[in-house]
Amino acid sequence: MTTAAELISRVAPVVTELGLDLDDVKISGSGKHRVVEIIVDADEPIDLDRIADVSRAVSEFFDESDVMGNAPYLLEVSTRGIGTPLSKPVHWRRNIGRLVTFTTGSNTASGRIMEFVDPSVVVNVKGQTRTLDISSISRAVIDVEFNRKDDA
Repeated sequence: MTTAAELISRVAPVVTELGLDLDDVKISGSGKHRVVEIIVDADEPIDLDRIADVSRAVSEFFDESDVMGNAPYLLEVSTRGIGTPLSKPVHWRRNIGRLVTFTTGSNTASGRIMEFVDPSVVVNVKGQTRTLDISSISRAVIDVEFNRKDDA
């Protein structure tokens, strides 16, 4: 059976050719209930047409190669999603200007990502600028903002 790590190395060129980054591959279930989830990302917003393009290209690649074998599977292609934790430096860079809730040690705070220069992120928390090494942040998630105060 193909592992997620094997799929990442095989599928990344297919996704990259379409101008997107392969963020992750997840395989769940087994037998005829196996699900392969391809998660893509980009600097710019990804619309449904681009998701459909990735789905077609990856599906064709799977059909033309032996990577998935003969076992049935369900292919799902999506973006990272708003509630997905920031786990790579590129996630921080792509979210400059957005509101983030993050945890360092036992403290949780929310602030706006102002700047990112790997490995440091600058966050404005209640009017105060904090510079943090991302390795000190145990969890960070982008917050949904329906009406940004500076946009009103």
